[in-house]
Amino acid sequence: MQDFEFKTIIEPFRIKMVEPLSRLSLKEREEWLGRAHYNLFLIPAEAILIDLLTDSGTGAMSSKQWAGMIDGDESYAGARSFFAFEREVKGLTSHAFIFPTHQGRAAERILFTIIGKKGKYILNNNHFDTTRANIEYTGAEAVDLVIEEGKNPRSEHPFKGNMDLDKLKDFIKQKGVENIPMVLMTVTNNSGGGQPVSLENIKQVSKICRTHKIPFFLDACRFAENAYFIKKREPGQAHRTIKDIVCEVFSYTDGSLMSAKKDAMVNIGGWLTLNDPELAAHVKNLGILTEGFPTYGGLAGRDLEAIAQGLREVVEEDYLQYRIASMEYLGRHLVKHDIPILTPVGGHAVYLDAKAMLPHIPTHQFPGQALATELYRVGGLRSVEIGSFMFPQNAKMELVRLAIPRRVYTQSHIDYVGEVIVKVNEMKKQMRGFRIVEEPPFLRHFSAKLERV
Repeated sequence: MQDFEFKTIIEPFRIKMVEPLSRLSLKEREEWLGRAHYNLFLIPAEAILIDLLTDSGTGAMSSKQWAGMIDGDESYAGARSFFAFEREVKGLTSHAFIFPTHQGRAAERILFTIIGKKGKYILNNNHFDTTRANIEYTGAEAVDLVIEEGKNPRSEHPFKGNMDLDKLKDFIKQKGVENIPMVLMTVTNNSGGGQPVSLENIKQVSKICRTHKIPFFLDACRFAENAYFIKKREPGQAHRTIKDIVCEVFSYTDGSLMSAKKDAMVNIGGWLTLNDPELAAHVKNLGILTEGFPTYGGLAGRDLEAIAQGLREVVEEDYLQYRIASMEYLGRHLVKHDIPILTPVGGHAVYLDAKAMLPHIPTHQFPGQALATELYRVGGLRSVEIGSFMFPQNAKMELVRLAIPRRVYTQSHIDYVGEVIVKVNEMKKQMRGFRIVEEPPFLRHFSAKLERV
């Protein structure tokens, strides 16, 4: 007998603990913007009402994860918690060598320190900010090869995160295999709007890499969300479990980088996995210098236990259905009010198209940053610009990302977010752009100071 179907999206969990939110006045929010030099990273969390800056490490852990935290083995070497972590990671990736790190960028730094140098190229669908910075810090060049549809906010292509296979083959032919130490695939494609990559595209990229003997790695932060899109959108995949799809995706790769703060649903942690024993030996030695002994890698045993449990929970289809439906819920509301967003809606965030929303603000005056600051001023929302401010040389679009933390906000919170965006849209003609008055050499959006034009 078929079960009944209902339209209401319910959270597939109950709430056991609450944290109060602070409501500041309009005047107080404007004062904080001034003190922070219009950089939302510089505003303290206690001055934020709804924090959509990132979904990285901002989620709520389950009761079983908290139980694992209490049960964690804090032995320096060979802790039981490491083997629980290793068993779950290996069960998904089947990679031979598993190295925990304190977060994803630590894995990036270790790997790119070993393989990156001037004259080398790391290829990707789209590199995100820390990935690009860690590559370029070594002197290597980070190259984006996303399909053309992935650069168009209005394209309805179901897999806008796909890599352009012809561009990949041409680049390898042009630059030479010896100058390309790695091809990386980011799932889902964060810089491109949280857009998924198809299983077929992953297969074909892997085939090209293996033909040329170039290692193929996954930037796997949102691997489960990507697998859910494969199940729902790719022909012939609907009957499969999420875990089965995940395992097949990893089977086409030679290693992975992971920020466990996303799809492992924890507040800290990451990993680097490999099949190459020679590369693994280098990683182990460098990791000991900077992260710690290989069986804890900069993490407490309790963190390793929480990651292990999070990896069991993230492949549950009920959770993923709720997660993706929550994004689509906000996206539909904004489209209904004629607010330009990147479509189709991705897995972890809704992306506002600041260029389309604020055509009177030129790119060099950062329309995305103008929109993000106004969302905070009007409604206490913290979001993040993903455009010319974040990527001064490589911006494909001018976006504002509203990243939804996992298992944190309810439907009424999301309704409020939609209401604030609609209000800001009504006032958009009054908004002005920004100029930078102070910036660091790398990752300027974290700490740069701005002023209104």
